[in-house]
Amino acid sequence: MSLRAGIDLQTRKLASLAPGGFFFALHIRFALPLLSYQTYPEGWTDRYTEEAYALRDPIIAWGFSTTGSTRWSEIEIPDPFDILGQAREFGMVYGLAVSCGPMKSRTIASASREDREFTDDEIEAFKSLISHLHDITEPPKSLTNAQIEALRLIAEGDRHAAAAAKLHISESALKARLASARTTLLARTTAEAIQRARDYRLL
Repeated sequence: MSLRAGIDLQTRKLASLAPGGFFFALHIRFALPLLSYQTYPEGWTDRYTEEAYALRDPIIAWGFSTTGSTRWSEIEIPDPFDILGQAREFGMVYGLAVSCGPMKSRTIASASREDREFTDDEIEAFKSLISHLHDITEPPKSLTNAQIEALRLIAEGDRHAAAAAKLHISESALKARLASARTTLLARTTAEAIQRARDYRLL
């Protein structure tokens, strides 16, 4: 199974545990996650984004303060903007939060439902899926020389044909190297791959 297929499988399993939607941010580094995904109601996500609640969210603050799992109702971090209260307007009444990984590469996730608190077993199942996602998406510690050369030339402004000529390979071979780098870095575009390679000090 490919890494992308593995991520999709875990995501479907998470959805089955979170009738009110869920969110995860994997390997948060330099304030940005390697990969993020959420299925919360659109009205809530629009408000959350517009108000920049990620900077004030007690769930996120809890996630950076510790590792483990908890119910939203058990989080004691102040919520002066009543973010959790506002979430109830969108059916997100009960929730859980999970945090794992070292501070320099933290993964934070949460899930919600409208009808009742999550059971201990449900929380443990969600936590296990998030921990697995964290493990399988561990950022690479290195790239191959071929990947580095290809990314570096594109980063310096060369077009595919020019970069291929400099490397004495075909344009299709260059594109294959770039595709390989994108896969390794879990990047959707070459530009994103270049940025992540720089962030991880691989380029």
